[in-house]
Amino acid sequence: MEPDRDRRPFLIFLLIAIIIICVGLFTPIREKISYRIDDLKSRLFYLHSDPANTMFVPGQSGTAPISDADVEATISQFITESAPTATEIPPTPTATQPEATAEPTATEVPTATPEPTATPEPLPESFFISGVKYETQHGIWNYCAPTNLSMAMTFWGWPGQRLDIGKVVKPFEKDKNVMFYELEEFVADNSGLRTLVRPGGTPELLKRLIVKGYPVLIEKGSFMQEVNGRYSWMGHYNIVTGYDDAAQEWTVQDSYYNADYKVSYETLAQEWLCFNNQFMLVYPGDREGEVYSILGPYTNSNWANNNALRMADAQIEAAETPEEYFYAYFNRGTSQVELSDFFGAAQSYDMAYTYYPDIEANRRPYRMVWYQTGPYYAYYYCGRYYDVIALAETTLASTSEPYLEESHYWRAMAYNELGEIEKAHDDLETCIRLHPGFTACEALLYELGY
Repeated sequence: MEPDRDRRPFLIFLLIAIIIICVGLFTPIREKISYRIDDLKSRLFYLHSDPANTMFVPGQSGTAPISDADVEATISQFITESAPTATEIPPTPTATQPEATAEPTATEVPTATPEPTATPEPLPESFFISGVKYETQHGIWNYCAPTNLSMAMTFWGWPGQRLDIGKVVKPFEKDKNVMFYELEEFVADNSGLRTLVRPGGTPELLKRLIVKGYPVLIEKGSFMQEVNGRYSWMGHYNIVTGYDDAAQEWTVQDSYYNADYKVSYETLAQEWLCFNNQFMLVYPGDREGEVYSILGPYTNSNWANNNALRMADAQIEAAETPEEYFYAYFNRGTSQVELSDFFGAAQSYDMAYTYYPDIEANRRPYRMVWYQTGPYYAYYYCGRYYDVIALAETTLASTSEPYLEESHYWRAMAYNELGEIEKAHDDLETCIRLHPGFTACEALLYELGY
């Protein structure tokens, strides 16, 4: 009987090959079952490996020491660069958007902070926004981002649907993640609507936006069923459309589960914290004044980032478990990156990763850097190129299909700094293949003479 057991992986691979051939012969049904093929591949991957047990250890990868002066020079160069970055393209300020009077330091609160002009109105005990056209992400693998953005845009009269968004933000359909900045770019280029993304949101702010009729797009970390009956942590978008204080529940449009899905206040608070309480608003331009009035100081991005930093510090003070410490320090690092405090951010991420091994294996967020690339910024702009490479390799090894263009880009950046041009070129070619038109990769390829 033992030889039959040895043949099992071969038979599974043979089955997958037959399915792929059938899909090629019957093009009309390819879309409907392609995600099932990917599911079979994932099952094979998890049968033989557990990415939750693959650890990134900062500072243990042969990093050559650099001086504080080199760190300061590198950070200064970043701040003055005009070239586009790989993972953030800030929205163009509108005529009415308030501007900070000076660049703050990592812990400085800007003095020119917009303040609410009146005492906020009392909130009703419950409220629900109707009119969001629900869409499911199923049928196409990993289609959460296009689906949720479609719901946010069609609410304001945009005539498209998820496929129109997906072909732009996910030109390679197996791309593992679409970030907020990519969603903002799509809105700006394909509609008359406007967007605003900020960290450090609060339940009260969500409620005030909902009461005024604004659905809120958030990204959160959820434990969702994967393959082989297991649940694991992954990033997930939701549209928040209602709340009920008596039931202690939010109403969200969850593209994975169903419309008007109920999530407890406690659960959403824990899930949202995984992404630094970041939120995105889509709204018509003629309602910008009302949006700014609701948001108050959040209209100032420097205030919002400093506020998120203060929130992370409070999370660290309140943390009791390795899991809570990990997310708190990670959020701190993310806010410091946004404030260009790369040295401080690197220290915060180092602290986060010291707690990671002590998190229960089935709760480790091994996909974290699929969605949040702040550690790459921090380590790269501190000259810790070996840590950039080690983190990218750990991240790429966490999936059976390493379709993470950002990780390939940052590893290429580090290889370039270390003089390993061919390795950098290979990563950049992979990056462009996974995401055609990825500006930062194209720029670096041009700089290298390709």
